[in-house]
Amino acid sequence: MATVVELKPSGGKPRGRVKSPLDTLLELVSADLGRVNQHILDNMQSPVVLIPQLAGHLIASGGKRMRPMLTLAASKMCGYEGSRHIGLAACVEFIHTATLLHDDVVDASDLRRGQESANAIWGNEASVLVGDFLFSRAFQLMTSDGEVKVLRILSDASAVIAEGEVLQLTTANDPRTTEEAYLEVIRSKTAALFAAATRIGAVVAKRPDAEEEALESYGTNLGVAFQLIDDVLDYSADQKALGKTVGDDFREGKVTLPILLAWRRGDQEEREFWSRTIEHSEQEDDDLDKAMALMAKHNTLADTVDRARHYGAIARDALGIFPNSDVKTAMVDLVDFVIERAY
Repeated sequence: MATVVELKPSGGKPRGRVKSPLDTLLELVSADLGRVNQHILDNMQSPVVLIPQLAGHLIASGGKRMRPMLTLAASKMCGYEGSRHIGLAACVEFIHTATLLHDDVVDASDLRRGQESANAIWGNEASVLVGDFLFSRAFQLMTSDGEVKVLRILSDASAVIAEGEVLQLTTANDPRTTEEAYLEVIRSKTAALFAAATRIGAVVAKRPDAEEEALESYGTNLGVAFQLIDDVLDYSADQKALGKTVGDDFREGKVTLPILLAWRRGDQEEREFWSRTIEHSEQEDDDLDKAMALMAKHNTLADTVDRARHYGAIARDALGIFPNSDVKTAMVDLVDFVIERAY
């Protein structure tokens, strides 16, 4: 049975708002993105009605489609004129959507992009299993492409993402986690798919290894910057803009860089606070306010943004080997857009 799901024109420009770099990138790949959206619709159908219902709820909930857009943009920048990037961009989105379904179950999240999460509506079991279906569908799309190198890049990224999820469990609720261990988690969970999404643009275009590596570096560092800013936004955005309840990371005992820096810079009394609230999950009503006050005292949110700027600079530099073009400019500007979300 087919289920009709409206795919919103993600990244479209709301009336009255200044066009962002994401809007510009969307305009440059809009025709291809429309084909990707149709490919997504076609490939998430199943005679098991719950599958397209649950998957469609998340896919149509207003995500920016940033990862598949990066595949399309990288392909365009590399001069590719075929159609393989359409199916591969859809594959990237399926991998991303599957990880979101699994993440929300692990984190017991009730909101995703400002709406009820799939697990809040259909339960954890259905969300996990539909996530598994989407992973499987992604692998079908990879093998349909027919190139072993593409399969290796995307399957490796899927494995790294899963490893990152498990690694995060081992560092959960531990404010003593090192910054390098934290960065390893976000390189795996977030940056690996950004890197794969951009790299395959050069692969389908049969570009030299140096261009593949440049796009992989761009995607990796953009992904790290993206996640660092997400971690800042959990303590500084409003709920509508964030798409989840502000302070969820704190309430879940999730150890992110703002907390790691506050722990490292704090005195014994402050570390006892972090140990109680994060390590032992003993939280009182005003503890989130106290946590944010400690972050302000030690400037940890601003310093996390500075870390994001560092990785953003590496991402921009990686594109230096490509000739100037509208799509290259949009990809460079996208780095600034990702970081400026903090404001």
